[in-house]
Amino acid sequence: MKKIFQIVTLVLVIGSMSACNKSFDSLQADPNRATSVPANLILNNVLLNFTNGGFNTKQRSNQYYLCNYDYYGNNEYNWTGYSFGNYNTLKNIAQMEAEATKSVASPNPYTAIGKFLKAYFLYDLTMNLGDIPVSDALKGLTNVTPKYDTQKQVFQQILTYLEQANTEMGTLKTTNYVLASDFYYGNDLSKWQKAVNAFKLRVLIQLSNKEADADLAIKAKFAETVSNPTKYPVFGSDAENLTFVYNNQFNKYSTNPDNFGFDATRYNMSSTYLGNLASLKDPRTFFVAEPAAALVASGKLPNSYDAFAGAGAGEDLATMSKNAGDGKYSFINRKRYYQTYTAETTTQVGYQELCFNMAEAAHRGWITGQSAETWYQNGIKASQAFYGIKEGANTVTFQKPGGTLAESVNYAVDYKYADYYAQATVKYAAGSTGLNQILLQKYLALYQNSGAEGYYNWRRTGVPTFHTGPGTGNSQRVALRYQYPSGERAVNKANVEAAITAQYGGADDINAKMWIIK
Repeated sequence: MKKIFQIVTLVLVIGSMSACNKSFDSLQADPNRATSVPANLILNNVLLNFTNGGFNTKQRSNQYYLCNYDYYGNNEYNWTGYSFGNYNTLKNIAQMEAEATKSVASPNPYTAIGKFLKAYFLYDLTMNLGDIPVSDALKGLTNVTPKYDTQKQVFQQILTYLEQANTEMGTLKTTNYVLASDFYYGNDLSKWQKAVNAFKLRVLIQLSNKEADADLAIKAKFAETVSNPTKYPVFGSDAENLTFVYNNQFNKYSTNPDNFGFDATRYNMSSTYLGNLASLKDPRTFFVAEPAAALVASGKLPNSYDAFAGAGAGEDLATMSKNAGDGKYSFINRKRYYQTYTAETTTQVGYQELCFNMAEAAHRGWITGQSAETWYQNGIKASQAFYGIKEGANTVTFQKPGGTLAESVNYAVDYKYADYYAQATVKYAAGSTGLNQILLQKYLALYQNSGAEGYYNWRRTGVPTFHTGPGTGNSQRVALRYQYPSGERAVNKANVEAAITAQYGGADDINAKMWIIK
């Protein structure tokens, strides 16, 4: 009897403990905290991370404009570790795809756009570092020390993702499945599909040094995309660009009325950009910059090209600051870029770039039946039209010298495209001259748009000539890459060091050439 009582007591105790455990477990679950997030909300966050704005450090690296005040920064290329933050975004993309497939089997709109976004973020990482983890990455606790894929393998995966994204979007755009929270294209997959293929052409052009690589088949892929617009639609005008739109004081353009008083004179134009515009007598000069005060004071007309001057990026910062204060350099067009919170849209992937990529491919003989000169002119015209430049009489507006942001002065500028294009420096020529013209005009068209593409294209081709000197630091050189983040050495030392040894002889050197530019 005593044993029976002991057994019953033990069972009750165990049952009580089990109930306590269940009760304890239930207390750990926060009823107010979501256990899953709708795919569209994740997409919204990813797209914010996707956006590259204007007037930031990338645009200084592009040598479009420069900082002349050391409190705000400098123009040095003493680059250190590049953030692996894109991997957090890639995790979110994977979660977005997983959430979407709970209700709609793959492929669905979120898996389709997810593949494009994965290609985009991997491109950013590899273009700044070289080899990166891809095939072994994003496996959570099952593998916290992923091996590194070679840069060639990374680009093969990027091209695979883009092909898959195009195929899925081509199928899904005729279905009732739709995106939500897409503030770029209003949930229209047919528009996203054009962006995917325009980005694909960007990637293929960046691989131009590897055109003989049979595994990559760059020329064949470019030609296939161009020759089949039904399967691979691309942009037909700037109206289809993948652009970020600024709409109010809570969604501000990088330069706006709030920071006018702090930094409107702390940054000036770069001679790499403005010098080329002015030497070509290009009317974009008047829309992106202001005449230099000292040059106007010396008798130059504000609406003449010789009234505009930029600083060399290599100039000593103290010298640049003094010269800017003395009015020797042009500032950005403050009336255009500081007057409102919206300024202008920022293109992430656009038609103008596509035109020059087509022109370059035709010039290189990658595609047939396409005129390099026609695409070259299409790109120039589209870029000038972006600024509202028209045939005949144009009015340019500058901030009144010494005036407030609300005060301005207007000047007339007459423009004839035929005269502009007739210049030997502009009219498309054969051979290396023609290629350099395409590359220069592409650089001019990318001003304050498309992230670091201006720099990437210089790194690939050497066009235009980037300025160097004491102001660029790095022993008066433009760096060719970033270092791997220090945190990666702490958690994945063996793999990152193996990647550095394989690529750069064991030194994480910012001046070493990565595979894509060899």
